[in-house]
Amino acid sequence: MRSPRGLQYGWLLGVLLAGPFMAQADVTITNVAAPSIHADLGASGAALELVIGGYLIAFAVLLITGARLGQTHGYRRIFMLGTAAFSVASLLCGLAPSPTFLVVARVFQGAGAALMFPQTLTGIQLNFDGKRRARAIGAYAVALSAGAVTGQILGGALIAANIAGSHWRGIFFVNVPIGAAVIAAAARHLPADDEFTTRRIDLPGVATLSLTMLLVILPLVLGRSQGWPAWTWVCLAASVPAGVLFLAAERRITATGGSPLVNVRVIARPRVSWSLLTLLGTTGTYYALLFTLAQYLQRGLGHTPFVSGLTVVPWVAAFGLAGQLVRRLPPRAVRLAPAGGCLLLSASYLALSVALFTHHHAEVFVIVLLAAGGLGLGIQFSSLIAHLTTVVPVDFASDISGVSTTVMQIGASVSIAAFGTLYLSLTTHGGTGPATHAFAITTAAFAVVALLATATGHRATTRRYAGPITIS
Repeated sequence: MRSPRGLQYGWLLGVLLAGPFMAQADVTITNVAAPSIHADLGASGAALELVIGGYLIAFAVLLITGARLGQTHGYRRIFMLGTAAFSVASLLCGLAPSPTFLVVARVFQGAGAALMFPQTLTGIQLNFDGKRRARAIGAYAVALSAGAVTGQILGGALIAANIAGSHWRGIFFVNVPIGAAVIAAAARHLPADDEFTTRRIDLPGVATLSLTMLLVILPLVLGRSQGWPAWTWVCLAASVPAGVLFLAAERRITATGGSPLVNVRVIARPRVSWSLLTLLGTTGTYYALLFTLAQYLQRGLGHTPFVSGLTVVPWVAAFGLAGQLVRRLPPRAVRLAPAGGCLLLSASYLALSVALFTHHHAEVFVIVLLAAGGLGLGIQFSSLIAHLTTVVPVDFASDISGVSTTVMQIGASVSIAAFGTLYLSLTTHGGTGPATHAFAITTAAFAVVALLATATGHRATTRRYAGPITIS
C-alpha cells in the first residue's frame, strides 16, 4: 500500500476512472454508427462486424497482458501509454479512408484500451484502502456501467450533430482531446511508479494466453451473425488444449521461481474462483441485456437509438447508488451482499419477464424493474470487487485486475452470443408481439443465470474461506 501523503485522492481517482469509461464507451458507440459507416465507406456486412468486433477481440485478448505490463513496468507508465495509443488509434479511425483501414485502426484502438483499462483497478488497490477504497470501487462500478450506456447515447448525439461535417467520424475524434487531457492529468496526479527489480515479461504465457483468448473470443464475437459456421466450433474446441498449454506453462514458470503472467495459485483459491464465476454470470447478463433490450426497443417497438440508450439510464443510476450503499453496510451484511445482490437481480429479471408475458409492461413499470436490476447488479459487483481487493495481497493486484476484467469480457461475449442468438431466433417473423415474447423468454433466462450466481456469490464469501489469502 502506498503512502497517502500528498496524494489528491479526487484527482487520482478521476484520472484512473477515465480509462474504463473511455474503453467501455467505445465498445458500444460504434454500434450506433454502423449504418453511417456503411453508407459513407461502402463497408460490407463482414467489414462492419470487424469494425465492431476487432476492437472487442484485441481488447479481450490483451487485457491480462496489459495488467501484467502494469506490474513489470509501472501501472502509471502503462496507463499513459495505453491512453496515448487509444487516442492515436481514435484519430486514425476518424481519418479512415477505407473499411480495411478502419478495421486495422479499431484493432489498434482495442489494444490501447487493453493497456489502459486494467491499470485502474490496480491503481485503486495500490493507492486506496479502507473507506477510500470502498468509495473508489463504487465509482469504478459506475464508470464501467455508465461508459457502455454513454457510448450509445453519445454516438447518436454526435452523428446527429454532424459537427464540422464529421458525421460518424466525430465519435472517434472526440476521444483525441479527452485522451490528451487524461494523459496530462495522469502525468500530474498519478504517483510515480516504484522501481521494479525485474522488467521481464512471461512471453510463453503471453503467447499461449493470447492464442487461447483469440480462439474463444473470435468465434463468439463473429459467429452469431455468420450463422455459426464450422470454423467457429473448431476454434472453440481448439481453445481447450490451448488453455491447458497455457496453464502448464504458468505452473512450470512458477515451479522454477519465475514470474508467471497469471499466478494460478491465486486464481485457484475458492474465494477468488467463486467470485470470478459470479462476475462471469452476472456481468454477462448485463451486456446481453444491453444488446437484446436495444434490439427489442429499436426493431421491436420502433424507438430510436437515443431513446433506447436513455431507457438504460435508471439501471446505471441504481448501479452507481449500490456502491454507496455497500460501503455503509456492516461487515456481516457486506459478506452477504454478493448473494443478496444476485438474488435481487434475478427477481428483477423474473418480474420483467412476467410483466412482458402478461402484457403489463408499461414504460414506467419497465424502468422501475430495470432500476431494481441495476441496484442488484451494483450491490453484487461492488461487494465482490471489494472482497477480492481485500483478500488478495497488493503484490497480486495485477493478477486480480487483469483476470477479473478478462472474465467479465468473456462473460459478455458468451452471453451476447448465446442470448442474442436466442432472442433473434424468436423474432424471425418481426412485429411487436414476437419481439415482446422473445424478450420475455430472454429475461427469464437471465433470471436463471442470476439465480445460479446467487449460489456462487454465497460460496465466494462464506465464513469457511474467511481471512486473507497467503501465497507461499
